[in-house]
Amino acid sequence: MSPRTALVTGASSGIGAAVATALAGRGYRVLGTSRDPSRIAAPVPGVAYLALDLADEASVESCAAAAGAVDVLVNNAGESQSGPIEELPMDALLRLFQINVFGAVRLTQLLLPGMRERGYGRVVMVGSMLASFPLAYRSSYVASKAALKGFASAARREVAPYGVALTTVEPGSINTGISERRTQYLADGSPHTQRYHRMLTALNANEAKGVPAERVAATVVKAIEAARPRPLYAVGSNAPVVFALRRLAPRAAVERVVARRHGLR
Repeated sequence: MSPRTALVTGASSGIGAAVATALAGRGYRVLGTSRDPSRIAAPVPGVAYLALDLADEASVESCAAAAGAVDVLVNNAGESQSGPIEELPMDALLRLFQINVFGAVRLTQLLLPGMRERGYGRVVMVGSMLASFPLAYRSSYVASKAALKGFASAARREVAPYGVALTTVEPGSINTGISERRTQYLADGSPHTQRYHRMLTALNANEAKGVPAERVAATVVKAIEAARPRPLYAVGSNAPVVFALRRLAPRAAVERVVARRHGLR
């Protein structure tokens, strides 16, 4: 049999690069994406890169056409965003949802028919544990990741009869340097300034102590290669414990725990 082909978005660094590395090491033919492949500082050996700008539908369609027959799609590329809800510019919100949700969904739409026709496919949405444990001043990011998980969870039974599995992997605090790349919106003189910076300081500290991207990649590979992938996998931030707490404790209590962990009361 020829090796299965995997397309990993956002494979130039962080979780995407770790997933591409892991899959290449397991014998997959790996295609990675980047907005500009020529500018990748450290390409993953054995990975062929395609251009993809999730904010541009024409780019999404070109990427899908260039990729050809894909057996595994890992929707990893995305943007991290922070800010008080009343101060988030509408154009920033629209861009975030285009990149984190609509672009990923469109790419999935373009590749699913081929998976269905061949009788095999795996689609992994790389979400965030914040979709399950919302955090103040991350409302736009939380909402985008919750939307991505919603698409995957609701569509699972549409594609399952054709040998295709849709699943979501939710990382907790991951040490990938994303703190330096997060877009932030805070108005001058904002009444939220003090609390926002407390949250951000705690968030950055948690991420600096987070698990490495390779651990998330191992979970993604587990989801891909499971005979019957689960709807949701979580990794990092003591996921087994906190998800158990979420099932047992009142929602308000869980939200208070999340807030306190990020310097908020």
